[in-house]
Amino acid sequence: MRERALRVVWRSRFYRSCMLALVISGIAVSSSSPQIALFFVQDLHSSLAVAGVYYLTNVAAPVAGFLVGRYSDRVPDRLRIYRLGAVVGAAGWLAMALSPGVWTPFVVSVLALSVASACSGQVYAAVRDELSREPGAADTGVLSTIRMAFTAGWVVGPVVGSAVAHVLGIRLLFVVVAGLTLAQAAPLVGVSVRRERSRAAAPVAAPGEGRAIPRPRGRASLVLFSVLCMLALSGDTLKFAFLPVYMDEQLHVSAVLRGAVIATQPVFELMLIPVASVCAARFGAMRVLVVGSAFGVGAHLCYALSTSVAGLFAGQVLMSLLWACIAGLGVTIAQRLHPQGVGLATSTFLSTTVFASTLGGLVGALGAPLGLPHVFLIPAAVSAVACAGLALLSLRLARAPSPSRAAEV
Repeated sequence: MRERALRVVWRSRFYRSCMLALVISGIAVSSSSPQIALFFVQDLHSSLAVAGVYYLTNVAAPVAGFLVGRYSDRVPDRLRIYRLGAVVGAAGWLAMALSPGVWTPFVVSVLALSVASACSGQVYAAVRDELSREPGAADTGVLSTIRMAFTAGWVVGPVVGSAVAHVLGIRLLFVVVAGLTLAQAAPLVGVSVRRERSRAAAPVAAPGEGRAIPRPRGRASLVLFSVLCMLALSGDTLKFAFLPVYMDEQLHVSAVLRGAVIATQPVFELMLIPVASVCAARFGAMRVLVVGSAFGVGAHLCYALSTSVAGLFAGQVLMSLLWACIAGLGVTIAQRLHPQGVGLATSTFLSTTVFASTLGGLVGALGAPLGLPHVFLIPAAVSAVACAGLALLSLRLARAPSPSRAAEV
């Protein structure tokens, strides 16, 4: 099946263009994200506490995702929204680069970057439109293959961002990010994909796509699924915030080794997304995602209980398994849970995963009295709740009565 998906992607100009666009998008997002806190402290001369409050602006992501998703399900070509999002995002990063005060990034994040993020996710909805017109056994593989391009950007982006910020400064880095954000629309210039009209019921599962389940229960299942994935990913913020501190102050490891530990997760994630896709075709995407969420629990336990770098490497490998499952299968499952509105499904799922960083900050504040590394016991517990919830949702969907067969999730 994996080879079939690669052939489908390679033969289609549209799919190839989507992959190139997502590589550029991934580089833009990941090169800027690690520099935000430094920008507040070094360029805007604010405190770390203020920098932490910035991430609360992600509360705008679900709202923007809902509005953009609803609009996407009404326009004839979703790629117009994607291009508009690239323009809005580029303007936002230019405004960020020119920030005269601490208040500017907050306004930019709420009014521009949240909207741009919601718009950029519509490329996955456009892919679903194309797949719906030509359904085949490799549908899940095609979407996960295209999603790999964004992950590949995340492997490269942090290195590019650090280098540019070191040489040119963070403000000029944001100018570069603005250019990349606008450039992500370039591969899709001249490409159009007609929106597939909404349907009252989900399509029948394609042959070879794994076990089909009865018709999903609409938006309720979509929202529940998105929230559970958000809980599973909420500990990622703590990982980026606290692991480097723990390695530096308590394990006393070198900067190179700290970077190697952090880089382990996206590298393994890129390699494991195809594995998740193949397993989904054999066992069902929802089952694979439940297993992936269990790996997330194990990852946080490794962080919390490790007294050596080896344990942290193990935790990062386990975390890559969680991310491979959610990154490779999450959009597909969301779209199949709400097939009559794939634009809304896509933006709802992606925006709640963005909001996971805000939830992670709150989880970190709750667990701060535990100290390092035991603070990771809190996200381990939250991830366990998410795992149990996903397992129950999977059973509920599998047992729900329906007169017709529907999308496999």
